[in-house]
Amino acid sequence: MKNYKDKVVETAEFLRARIEKLPQIGLMTGTGLGESTKSLDISASFEYKDIPHFPTSTVESHSGRLLFGSMQGKQIITMQGRFHLYEGYSPLEVSFPIRAMQELGVKILIITNAAGGLNPEFNPGNIMIIEDHINLTGSNPLIGPNEENWGIRFPDMINAYDQKLGTYAEKAGKDAGIHLQKGIYAGLKGPSLETPAEVRFLRTIGADAVGFSTIQEVITAVHAGLKVLGLSTITNVHDPDTPVPATVEEIIAVAKQAAPMLEMVIRNVVGNI
Repeated sequence: MKNYKDKVVETAEFLRARIEKLPQIGLMTGTGLGESTKSLDISASFEYKDIPHFPTSTVESHSGRLLFGSMQGKQIITMQGRFHLYEGYSPLEVSFPIRAMQELGVKILIITNAAGGLNPEFNPGNIMIIEDHINLTGSNPLIGPNEENWGIRFPDMINAYDQKLGTYAEKAGKDAGIHLQKGIYAGLKGPSLETPAEVRFLRTIGADAVGFSTIQEVITAVHAGLKVLGLSTITNVHDPDTPVPATVEEIIAVAKQAAPMLEMVIRNVVGNI
């Protein structure tokens, strides 16, 4: 039976043999945000199910395709759809694509998600530059034996989100006439949405947005030595004093409406890298 690293290497070799140029930048899109990749000049496309050892996405609005191509003169690998702990995947499975990117030589990861707003100054449709995160999933992809060739045993997370890339994103927003928020992302396991008491707790500990993804991938990327830019699309804003139920359909609709703005920001950031 193949071990985890052997599977990652085999996946990377499968992809390397089928693409013309190796990617420099990885792009991972979240719920309803698959359209944020429109600027990509696609040279190769793979269904997740056709890639050896690759997990498959089971969530609505996650199309499950891996794209290779160019954007602003840079070679990009793009995930349309990701994997979540709440689907039953392990932290290693959730972060498997990041390891494949690492094996392919990717140095920068742009990761997007749809998140619930906790900061009362946020509005649905806002885009938030993630400055830091709080891991409340109870999981970590680095648990277990450390693969020394991938990274050190105890990676420092003080600069998990690259400040220079965040500055590029802020400038990209200004150039496009979009005011980007900045804040801290809290990652939960899900899939149940937050209670009003949990929203109060999350606000108290300093979180500005909350979601069910991103954390495992970012920890893995930091361990792998990748520079990370995180962007959250705020799909709804929680008010614990007057709670309003949120539906997946509404969340996806807001994310899709914001996708063109997110695409402009990503395109400009890539152009500045």
